[in-house]
Amino acid sequence: MRIEVVLAWPERFVSQRLDLPEGATVADALAAAALPEATPGMPCAVYGEVAAPTRLLQEGDRVELLRPLLIDPKDARRRRAKPR
Repeated sequence: MRIEVVLAWPERFVSQRLDLPEGATVADALAAAALPEATPGMPCAVYGEVAAPTRLLQEGDRVELLRPLLIDPKDARRRRAKPR
């Protein structure tokens, strides 16, 4: 089955199309992509929905590597709204 692995960070963009056997998981796709940024336990998504490494993939799925949050979104909003 064909799937796509995408890393879209501000400093780097990578898109790889892979042929994997039926029954492949998100972890299998990351291992096959062999991206240095893909570390064990790294958060991933399939079409924007957070996915566990054990999630089974389907034909045409897009696996996205999620970058770590630099700041909690709630804290960021509070800082922007704080009077200056």
